Amino acid sequence: MKNLLASTCLVFGLFGGASLSNAAECGSVTIASMNWQSAEVLSNLDKFILNEGYGCSAEITIGDTVPTITSMAEKGQPDIAPEAWIDLLPDVVKKGTEEGRIVQVGSPLPDGGVQGWWIPKYLADAHPEIKTIPDMLKHPELFPDPEDSARGAIFNGPQGWGGTVVTSQLYRAFDAEKAGFALVDTGSAAGLDGSIAKAYERKQGWVGYYWAPTALLGKYPMVKLDAGVPYDAAEWKRCNTVADCPDPKPNAWPIDTVVTLVARSFSEEVGPEVMEYLEKRSWSNDTVNQLMAWMTDNQATGEEGAKHFLEENEDIWTKWVSPEVAEKVRAAL
Repeated sequence: MKNLLASTCLVFGLFGGASLSNAAECGSVTIASMNWQSAEVLSNLDKFILNEGYGCSAEITIGDTVPTITSMAEKGQPDIAPEAWIDLLPDVVKKGTEEGRIVQVGSPLPDGGVQGWWIPKYLADAHPEIKTIPDMLKHPELFPDPEDSARGAIFNGPQGWGGTVVTSQLYRAFDAEKAGFALVDTGSAAGLDGSIAKAYERKQGWVGYYWAPTALLGKYPMVKLDAGVPYDAAEWKRCNTVADCPDPKPNAWPIDTVVTLVARSFSEEVGPEVMEYLEKRSWSNDTVNQLMAWMTDNQATGEEGAKHFLEENEDIWTKWVSPEVAEKVRAAL
């Protein structure tokens, strides 16, 4: 991974009646953009608001979860990782926090990263009695297998995904085969997406693995099934995530913790109003789903998606900033 530029932040004191937002200069900022759509648009959103609203000189650096979080924890670089899925590297994050190189500043996705088994919203609305995985397993006729309509089907992700391993283990744990369901290998991400699109176009039943936030769920609203059992972290680690574990037990998917990571040196040097913005800045999974669906349909970049969000959702983002900053952002659009 390329060496990332350390930030240089200048903070000027308050004079007379000058407002805090005018008095503190942000300086140079490096913002990490992970290689997925929600992280890309959020990093561009932060860049636009920090530059236009707070007078920063922010630039985006492209990375991925492991190298970016590791670099921040060990070197305090880059300055900001807007969408950090920290459950992937708990020990690295803990060490970086304890050694004073990084701080966690709020959560951009307070709903968390959500994985599990989902059904189409139109089917959930038509069958309000189906709320859990055991509820669903009582009705294989509502989720017909494309190859054999006499049985139900649970659609899985492609080989190599962690979610695919878990779905295979939960299929066994919940005795889905005995309930009359087959486990369908969709072969690829495109195959999984295509199975949902096809079901939606025909208003057919569908159940299978997916996650949020994603563009697909912005286009095709889905409802996540409750597992019907509580999350057991020890059992999840022992067996649900291990492909060859012979005795998986029913379990609930954990919700992934997503935070904004900030280099401590940056947090101490930058004006407090910038940190307050990063603390407040958050959006729901539904909001991000819809934004990513728009980006996908319009082949929009992260920068274009950020501007579209700012233009269409003043009721959300103006709560993150002061009226003075909001006016600067509006003027720059």
